[in-house]
Amino acid sequence: MASLGHDVVGIDVDAPKIADLAAGRAPFYEPGLPEFLEAGVATGRLSFDTDMEAARGASMHFLALGTPQAPSGAADLSYLFTAVTELLPVLRPGTLVVGKSTVPVGVAAQLAVLVESTGARLAWNPEFLREGHAIKDTLEPDRMVYGVREGDEQSVAMLDELYAPILASGVSRMVTDYATAELVKVAANAFLATKISFINAMAEIAEVAGADISQLADALGQDPRIGRRFLNAGLGFGGGCLPKDIRGFIARADELGVGESLGFLREVEAINLRRRDRVVQLAREESKGSLAGVRVAILGLAFKPMSDDVRDSPALDVARRLLDEGVDVAAHDPEAIEKARLSVPELDYHGSALDALDGGDLLLVLTEWSDYAALDPVAAASRVRTRTVIDARGCLDADRWRAAGWRVLALGRAVPVRAEGARPVPTAPRATQLVSR
Repeated sequence: MASLGHDVVGIDVDAPKIADLAAGRAPFYEPGLPEFLEAGVATGRLSFDTDMEAARGASMHFLALGTPQAPSGAADLSYLFTAVTELLPVLRPGTLVVGKSTVPVGVAAQLAVLVESTGARLAWNPEFLREGHAIKDTLEPDRMVYGVREGDEQSVAMLDELYAPILASGVSRMVTDYATAELVKVAANAFLATKISFINAMAEIAEVAGADISQLADALGQDPRIGRRFLNAGLGFGGGCLPKDIRGFIARADELGVGESLGFLREVEAINLRRRDRVVQLAREESKGSLAGVRVAILGLAFKPMSDDVRDSPALDVARRLLDEGVDVAAHDPEAIEKARLSVPELDYHGSALDALDGGDLLLVLTEWSDYAALDPVAAASRVRTRTVIDARGCLDADRWRAAGWRVLALGRAVPVRAEGARPVPTAPRATQLVSR
């Protein structure tokens, strides 16, 4: 917003975070964010504070509070409602409060009553940002959704004025009621989670049937009704959005008495978690039934590339499970090591991918960073004791790795037959042709 010429103040109760932001330091990894942050602070259009009084005088107030998962599975709305309660004294008639948080359907209507008691108005304007692409998705969104009271043209006009440079590019803009605006975000995430779990269910069948999941996904993706995006089989989804949003969606449907409508999402999550089980199972099978004392190198800890987010990360979950089985786990990630260390300090962290491979009996690629796809398999072979890799994200050039003497296993493909005496693999690179069962 500051880059578009608006004067913006960000408010948070976390004083150290505010100090970092005010100094132009981003509190998490997101490509392009440091540059926007530094530029905004330098121009004076972007400032930060811990005092809600700093919001007084603003014409628009954005609610960007986290709604984490509560123990019940429902969304924890305490941060959101606390912030709104503290905001009420600085609101004035004619100002607009804009909700960005992901919330259960019905919350906006509750907040509107509080906001309207001050003479201000509420709009719900969900975000559809992808971690790793958040700057582009903010400035070049694929759609804008405004949830407002029926007939509230003033709020629509204010949002149009705010987003004028973005709307000028021809972005689709929809005006809806509160409930639709709330549902569109969680429904989109539920659909994407379903698509990911669908292709992973097909991967389970492909492994047994001897099919190639990548070719299957390519063939499906050529159907314009289906599309290729989100059809990459692998370790499944994670992060701070999809897992909690589908659980919160299920919980809200139960509260509304229509839980059976989202019963399929329980299977979506079950399939997603089975992918993690499958990776551990493959690791166990490659270690002749027992992982105790085995040294495993893990490449990737973030839930996705171009992010340092380890919330509900499938990669970090697999690392934990291996630790529980007595594995000596060496780990690397280009950006997520420090955050992973806070969650799982027991891992043996390394500053480079090759260093993590030293003395390894098994290599697991669990996040599809481009660094790992570009890794030299010959150099990697010189660092391990046994050349076996489980590519849980399908990001490696399998032929190239096999040519360097590696046994390559991938989710959604039949496990290759092991030649007699093939473990441990000799240290000198040799080309092999592995026959699928």
